[in-house]
This record gives sequence, structure tokens and C-alpha cells, in this order.
Amino acid sequence: MYKRVLLKLSGEALAAGQGFGVDVARVHEVAGEIADVRAMGVDMAIVVGGGNFFRGVAEQARDMDRVSADHMGMLSTVINALAIQDALEKRDVHCRVMSAIAMHQVAEPYIRRRAIRHLEKGRVVIFAAGTGNPYFSTDTAASLRAMEIKADVLLKATKVDGVYTADPVLDKTAVKFDEISYMEILQRNLRVMDATAVSLCKDNKLPMIIFNMNRAGNIARVVSGEKVGSLVTA
Repeated sequence: MYKRVLLKLSGEALAAGQGFGVDVARVHEVAGEIADVRAMGVDMAIVVGGGNFFRGVAEQARDMDRVSADHMGMLSTVINALAIQDALEKRDVHCRVMSAIAMHQVAEPYIRRRAIRHLEKGRVVIFAAGTGNPYFSTDTAASLRAMEIKADVLLKATKVDGVYTADPVLDKTAVKFDEISYMEILQRNLRVMDATAVSLCKDNKLPMIIFNMNRAGNIARVVSGEKVGSLVTA
């Protein structure tokens, strides 16, 4: 079983198919799974995306300055982080939101040593606002934070069962990889994660597991070491 994990959640996962905004019932489902994993004694950190509100590279941002659009996307992740925090606290799980963009009234500033201390005290830590820099995705933020807190593994929650040779939704002949290297992902141009994030994990030998978030109990199964999803290694 892994001792410390970083879970990467997409903003879309919290929208539960409605496309925009936060589905409260879905957030509570996700919080329930996170609480179950924390109850197993696992240190839990989370990076959440903001695509359910705004994405800097989306069609809606095409006429905007990229820096402004990315900052809007970062602020979207803070909304999602606060929603998860609220749902976790309703389950009596101690939780902290740490933002890469200073906003003292709603979140702590991200300080690496303080984040590690929160984890050591058994708190769930949610990292918001990406890296705080434009041109970097929340995937890259997840890789960076996972390495900074010395996580054992990066868990990437998606809507598919793992890494495939092609998009399994569009290509029914796509074949799933049980295990694949970061280099092969880059060479095959498989869009499971931002290339910068993949390179960061590869260079620092951080394993990643891509798995289906829509199956109840999958987070606990992955953390327990069950063969769920696709293992990506350096």
C-alpha cells in the first residue's frame, strides 16, 4: 500500500456530466472516497483542475490574451478546491486548501514545508491555482507538487480505464496498456497528460497510475496496490 499519494482530479469530474459548474452530489461522492482512503492511514494531497468553469486553452478563450485566460483558469481551480474542502469537512476530515496565488481570505499560501507538515498531521491538502504561472497546466502542477511533497505515486483520475493506444471513446479497436513507460507515452504522442508533466515525472522517476474515477471505490483499490488502470513508470 502507498503511504503518500497525490490525486489529480479534473474539474470536469466534479461537474458530473452537466458540463459546467459543480455537481454537489458528485463532489460529496468524491469526498467520500477520499475520506475512505485517508481513514486507511494514507497521506492524501489533491490537485484539482478548473475545466468545469474555464480553461485557458479552450475555444472560449481563443480571443483572449493567454496569460489572462490562464489566470482565469487558475482561479477556477480555487472554486473546485473550496467545494472539495467543504465536502470533506462535512465528513469530519481535516483539510487545508493551499493556493499558488495569494488569497489569504479563502486559502493558505502554498508553502512546501507547511504542506508537508499538514500531511504529517493527517490533514488532506488540496493544492489550488495550479503552479501560479501561466502556460503550465494543472497536470504539470500535479507532477510538481507530487515531487515537492515526496509522494510515492501520482494518481491521475480520468473517465477511462487507463492508457490506450488511441481514444477508446472514438476508436473501439484501441488497446489498453497495463504498464507503459513515460518515454513511450511521449513517443506515441498519447494525450493522457500534458507533455511537460510527463517529462517531469520521467526525469524524476515518479510513477503514475491512470485509472477510471467513475467506478466507486477505485481510489482505495489503487492505493491498496490492486491492478487497476495503467501504471506508468520511468
